[in-house]
Amino acid sequence: MNKFLCFVFVLFFQKAGFSQTSISLNTLLAEIKDVSAVASWPQPAYTLKQSSSYDRKSISPDKPGWFANGDFNQFIRKEEKKNRTEYVMMDAAGPGAVVRFWLTTQVKPGKLRFYFDNERVASIEIPAYDLLKGDFKLGTALLNPHSSYEPDGKGGNTLYLPLPYQKHCKITFEFTDSTTINTSHYYQINYRTYEAGTKVKTFRKVDLITYKPAIDKAEKALWNPPTYYKGKEINKHQSIAAINQMTFSLPNGNAAVRLLTINITTANKDDIAKALKSVILKIDFDGHQTVYCPVGDFSGSGYGGKIIKSWYRDLNENGKIISRWVMPYQKNAAITIINKAWFAVDAEISATVDNWKWDNNSMYFHTTYKYEENIKDAKWEYDVNKIAAKDSAAPIEWNFVKIKGRGIYLGNSLAVNNHMDTWYGEGDAKVWVDDDKFPSEFGTGLEDYYNTSWAPVVLYQTPFANAPRADNQSSFGHNTFTRTRNLDGVPFNKSFRYDLEMLSWDGGTIDAAATVYWYGAAAAVDN
Repeated sequence: MNKFLCFVFVLFFQKAGFSQTSISLNTLLAEIKDVSAVASWPQPAYTLKQSSSYDRKSISPDKPGWFANGDFNQFIRKEEKKNRTEYVMMDAAGPGAVVRFWLTTQVKPGKLRFYFDNERVASIEIPAYDLLKGDFKLGTALLNPHSSYEPDGKGGNTLYLPLPYQKHCKITFEFTDSTTINTSHYYQINYRTYEAGTKVKTFRKVDLITYKPAIDKAEKALWNPPTYYKGKEINKHQSIAAINQMTFSLPNGNAAVRLLTINITTANKDDIAKALKSVILKIDFDGHQTVYCPVGDFSGSGYGGKIIKSWYRDLNENGKIISRWVMPYQKNAAITIINKAWFAVDAEISATVDNWKWDNNSMYFHTTYKYEENIKDAKWEYDVNKIAAKDSAAPIEWNFVKIKGRGIYLGNSLAVNNHMDTWYGEGDAKVWVDDDKFPSEFGTGLEDYYNTSWAPVVLYQTPFANAPRADNQSSFGHNTFTRTRNLDGVPFNKSFRYDLEMLSWDGGTIDAAATVYWYGAAAAVDN
């Protein structure tokens, strides 16, 4: 083949969207610490699914069992081996990658096995339900112990080390202690499936040694997110009277907000919590409003201005909000601070803007905010033989967001004021993508979605999941959870929906504010 034809051949495949780069542990570790990666449609494209221990009686909203709550010891099937029984937790054809592995239990004995590319003998075998004791000797960014973790008792951890595979991945669990078979074991495994033909280097145990420098760099970066120093910094400092606002424009042209800081102060320090709820951040990109949210909820801190330290955003001890969400635009952008409080606030805003090459894969940053009071939170012991869709007394599913169009879901914050004296978060999170007949993600409980377990009401901070507020051990009063997503972001082509089952231990009501973070193409809209 002559040089010209070779050039045309390569150019054609690049334009057609074919990736010439192989996916590996190394490339995924580079992606996990690239804060701008989520602002573009993923290349190569992938779907995101979850395999979990949700109650298998849940089949459809129009059939019995939709609110069944036995979300433990539920597996895809069991396989009899020569001298053991293995319970299949995940079974997925590739090319793909496991990008989040959450699990918890009341007791730790057992074995996990990872079978890659249809191998007959598992290439990874480690102690189950305690990855901290396994071969994944990692820091707590890529392997988070839950806030309820007990080394020899209940609790678990969440693995964020990506495990890529070319053809297939099967993960199984073996009960090695017969006395533990009837105790509770829960799991959620999120995995990508790439387009057919994508080249993937399958994970091997030796990769933990080969790529240790990359693992260490990712670990360090996730705990210490980089500050963007390039570009142009635009500052605005103004006192905003009650029921008033200020607006400032950003540089025109192809650009992106790389860093946004917001500092709201009040004359009376006791008013700051109210201010963070009453001061609204509004952002318009290319003539479209994509952000309209109280600044406290935008930060992930919820009501009260509590400290949060995470990968995409912080709220520090001085009350400054730091957002690292990358926000591209094509022509123009404007930031507005709206003071809906009955008192004046002092607003200090700084936006660092730099060049961005807008193309067909670029997307706009969005937040969707929703607040509702006295939401029905039913007692979890609902008669699963009833058809929930036809029963007015059935529990409800509270919707966080519905999106039409193309985009990627990057997580949410949930700030709750619980009116009950007991745990309110027994319900499962459900993620519906495009033409789903059954949710792409069907969870095992509210706290499980936020990378912890066993109804914790304690503070914790990790790069991708945080609890910045927990007023009472009983869960009465204010509680805030947030989880943002990175490698486990959920792409959608036509539509996206996130619902939470409203189930509690004793039944009652809560007030809730949900903030959803997502990127979307120009035509994408929310509800």
